[in-house]
Formats: sequence, structure tokens, C-alpha cells
Amino acid sequence: MFFRLLKEGFIFAINSVIVNKLRTFLSLFGITIGIFSIISVFTVLDWMEKSIHDSISSLGDNVIYVHKFPWGLNTKLPWWDIIKRPVVSKNDYQAVLTRSEKSATACFTVSQSEKIKYRKNLANEVDVMSVTPEFVNIRSFEIENGRYFSPEESASGKNVAVVGAVIAERLFDKADPVGKQITISGKRANIIGVFKKEGTGGIGDTGMDEETLVPLNFGKTFINMKNNFLNATLMIKAKDGVPIQELNDEATMILRAARRLQPNEADNFALNRASLISQSFSGVFAGINIGGWIIGGFAILVGGFGIANIMFVSVRERTNIIGIQKALGAKKFFILQQFLVESMLLSIIGGLLGVFMIFIGTIVINYLYDLNIHLTLSNMFLAIFISGLIGVIAGYAPANTAAKMNPVEAIGFSF
Repeated sequence: MFFRLLKEGFIFAINSVIVNKLRTFLSLFGITIGIFSIISVFTVLDWMEKSIHDSISSLGDNVIYVHKFPWGLNTKLPWWDIIKRPVVSKNDYQAVLTRSEKSATACFTVSQSEKIKYRKNLANEVDVMSVTPEFVNIRSFEIENGRYFSPEESASGKNVAVVGAVIAERLFDKADPVGKQITISGKRANIIGVFKKEGTGGIGDTGMDEETLVPLNFGKTFINMKNNFLNATLMIKAKDGVPIQELNDEATMILRAARRLQPNEADNFALNRASLISQSFSGVFAGINIGGWIIGGFAILVGGFGIANIMFVSVRERTNIIGIQKALGAKKFFILQQFLVESMLLSIIGGLLGVFMIFIGTIVINYLYDLNIHLTLSNMFLAIFISGLIGVIAGYAPANTAAKMNPVEAIGFSF
């Protein structure tokens, strides 16, 4: 009996939607915009979180990054105290490499923006990273074409380079870069490999796409290693089974000893971990999430009032029909669910239109900007749930008004 009544109510609702096309469109518009606002924000947030998570994963959960500056956004250290710190040096790297018992390996890197030239093609402000041979054992990446430089090439300071996919496109277009000779800051280097394209992350991170890797001993020929503002980093990877905090404590002791710091002196280096980045962005994502709910919530609120208004009009137009139905024995529940189904149907259709707009938008954006944004099933179900809930809330008052009508008065309303 319940399902039969629900079916009849659904048929009434479908007929009402089809007959009153303009009214239906106006009713849907507010809900469509509201769902589009909320779900589009959630879709972008999902993409950003996934991209950042992938970027953080590439850094390694078991790796400590020793740097002059801390990564956390909430550091309480005065800026002038941090800026006076010495940069991480190769001596720090050697100390960890020889004294650490809890690390599997360590790597020293120096990054600097340089011009790279190939014949008449020029790439400005390219991040050139000079690394020790252990880099390949710490940072995860894939070589699409060619190879990584060998320990012998690294030790001898061979003028070889591995370039990112974006740099390869800028300098060589569609030609194979491997075997070609480029000029980095006036120094010639032979390309021996090209990184596989990783794509743009949620915060603009391009991974290895815009990096150019060279051996550290070759990088010394065009990088001033005595510069106190050098972008130098020491990476320390923990052994299997060693907790990251234990490695952190050991590294602190080794570096303090290597830098001859007294017991009462503060650390003049920062030990950073990938988890610090996640913690820094968690508050940002929460704020954007709330903002999306507020912006979309106002649009949905307006759409809900629109549906409620249209439903009151619908009740008024069908007053005599309601009277006849009740005179023939229709219960209050039948009248109530008849209008609630119509209200829910209107709202859900509006929500689905909003979801469809987002789906088309993701296809266009992915095509134009080579991103990887996708509308998830969870966001689709959330849109349908919100739409249905708004439909019930907005339609309850007019449906309840119709259900409480006196059949005699309702029949005589049109006369």
C-alpha cells in the first residue's frame, strides 16, 4: 500500500513538473547554483589534498630534511634568529653519513635558479639541483628516457644532467633530448636522462617536471658554495623499522656535535618532515571547506525558499483536486507525501543539473590545463542527499497545508 501511494505521488509530481516547465526551471535554478557552489569547492579540495598528499609521499614519510629554515607555518622563532643561521654544508652531510647508526643513507643537495640554453632556445629561471649520488635512493621519481648518472660520474664531477619533462619540452619541443648538449650558466652539460612527467600538484608543485639534476661536484663549478643564502638541504633516510623520531633525535645530536654547539645553545638548524606540511595545510583546507559551505549554503537557502514558494502556488492551483481526493477517502499522508515527492523531485533534479555542470567543467579544465581533477562518487551522493534534504524541508510547509485542508472547502474553492 505504501509503495502504491508513493508511486501515485511520484506520477503526480512528474506530471506537475512536465506541465509547468517555466516554473520548474525557476525552482531548479537556486538549487542548481547552490549545489554547484558547494560540490565544486569540495571537488577542487579533493584534488588539492590528493595532489599535496602525492607530493608529500614523494618526499618520503621516513625522511628528515635538514635545512636552515623550518617548514612549519606556525614557527615561533624570530625571523632574524633564523636568517643568521649558517646554511647546511657538506660537512654536516659527511658527519651524518659517517656517524649515524639509524639512517639508511643521506644526501646533500644545493638548488639554484639558472638559465639553460640549447642552441637558440632559452629556458629562464630553471631550478638546477646539484646532488650527491644518494639522491636516487631517497627521492622517488621515474626516468622516462635515458638514465640517471652513475656514482663514478657523480664523484668525478662529470658534466651530465637529467632534465624534467617540462624543461625538455621548452628546449627541445618534441625532439629527443638524450645525447644533446646544453649550457647551464655558461657551463656545457650532456643530457643523459629525462624525468617522467609528474604533473601539477594542488599548490602549484610540479615535482621533477621543472627540475634539472646535475652531480654536486659539477654544480660546484657554477654555484658559490660559500653563499650564506644558499638553498642547501641535507636529506636523511631512516633504516627500515627505525621510528622517525629516533632518527630525528640522533640527527640532532650529530649535527650539534658537528657544529660544536654548547649545551645551553639553541639548535641553529631545522629538522623538517613531510608531516609538517600536512599539518600546515590542514587548517587551510578546513577554512576553505567552511567557506564552501557558507557560500553554497546561502545559494541553497535562496533555492529552498524558491521551491517552497512554487510549492505553495502548486497547492493553491490544485486545491479543488486535493478536495476531491480527500472526499474520495485520501488520507493526510497521501496528500503530504504527494507534495513532498514533488518538492524532492524538483530539488534533486536541480542538484543533478549542478553536478552535471561540475562534471562538464572538470572535463574542460583537464583538457585546457592538463590537470587531474575528477568529480568523485562521494561528492555526487552528497549533492543528491543535500538536494533531497532541502526538498523535504522546503516542501514540508506547503505539503502540510495541503494535507490539513477541509475537503468541502477545498472542493468549493474554485467556485
